Amino acid sequence: MINKRRSTAVLLGLLATTALIGPTPVRADETAEPPAEPPKVELVLDVSGSMRAQDIDGRSRISVAQQAFNEVVDALPDETQLGIRVLGATYRGKDKKQGCLDTQQIVPVGTVDRTQAKAAVATLRPTGFTPVGLALRSAAQDLGTGSTARRIVLITDGEDTCAPPDPCEVARELAAQGTKLVVDTLGLAPDEKVRRQLLCIAGATGGTYTAAQSADELTGRIKQLVDRARDTYTAAPTVVGGSAECGNAPLLGPGVYTDREAFSEHRWYRVPVRPGQELRASVSIALDRPVNPDYGVLLRATAPDGRELVRGVDAGSGRTDVISAGLRWSGTEETPEPTPSGTVTAQTVCLVVSNAFAARPGTEATPGLPVELTVDVVAASPAPDGPDLGRGWALLLLLTLAGLVTGLVAGLLTRWWVATWREN
Repeated sequence: MINKRRSTAVLLGLLATTALIGPTPVRADETAEPPAEPPKVELVLDVSGSMRAQDIDGRSRISVAQQAFNEVVDALPDETQLGIRVLGATYRGKDKKQGCLDTQQIVPVGTVDRTQAKAAVATLRPTGFTPVGLALRSAAQDLGTGSTARRIVLITDGEDTCAPPDPCEVARELAAQGTKLVVDTLGLAPDEKVRRQLLCIAGATGGTYTAAQSADELTGRIKQLVDRARDTYTAAPTVVGGSAECGNAPLLGPGVYTDREAFSEHRWYRVPVRPGQELRASVSIALDRPVNPDYGVLLRATAPDGRELVRGVDAGSGRTDVISAGLRWSGTEETPEPTPSGTVTAQTVCLVVSNAFAARPGTEATPGLPVELTVDVVAASPAPDGPDLGRGWALLLLLTLAGLVTGLVAGLLTRWWVATWREN
């Protein structure tokens, strides 16, 4: 009987503690142990007919790409798992429907047999169409899923000639699925339409775009991107879905989160902050599609009743690919009332991410723009005290006396100067 009573008391105590503390916030994946998973990269090479053009150091684009691949394979770190996929490499006919299915993986993702990989690349001859969208979707499947981010390096000299699927839409689709995929793009032709498409693909997934105009530039950039795979997030940002109001918003702990936000939308999240703690938060929204100039991003911290605590804002004019805002707020600024038992619980702070983007005509509105939200809760670090001049009537009296003294001194100096000038 005594044991049963003790068990009941312990259970009631645990329930009471849980009620006081509140629900456990979501934790970002990066707080877990980093997974022992090697970096995975797939090189996607355009072998369409236009790669025959001899305009890079007097050589054909395909020969420059083959040389770059050979040097990259030779310098590949042992722990990196590499795959190679090609597009437009086998079909020589004119049937566009069939030619737009022409993409193959010639080296599977894994530990690389250098001799086999270089032999497979050496046999490539420029042939067919340019199904970039299909190749990207297939490359994502080649890399599979996991807890770490994967990288695709796309090397092409032309825009997709087979849409649908549109490569930009494929990149957004992969990013919206939370596949933790980064696509870097390398352009081999100085063409504005190609540049815009490759920028769009890279921007949708958090990757980079580079124009390579020489063999050395191409080789160096591919090596850099393959090596960067080792520095990619050991755990990618946690996918989270903000809500339309604070009451049912997800509860977040410290970490990095990713979400999608529609044009001119407000998305809400909640963060518990205890007295003596400081909330630090920042948000970045990537412009992965054309938007009208003059826009802004607003990050606000509010109390659950809607009172604004602090805000951070940034504005842009269309000349940047990412726009960010941040804020800091200390829990000591709003001390919650203690519970009947004397315990002071954490205060829930609502984070609101808002944007003032407007899509250009013909731009797809879905999925939403990629959002990365960083949340941290640390010990409060108040700014050092400055000189206190007083406030209210005391400050008004001090300013009045300072003004009178200043006026009196200025008047005396002026009279002395006038008298001296007349005598001379």
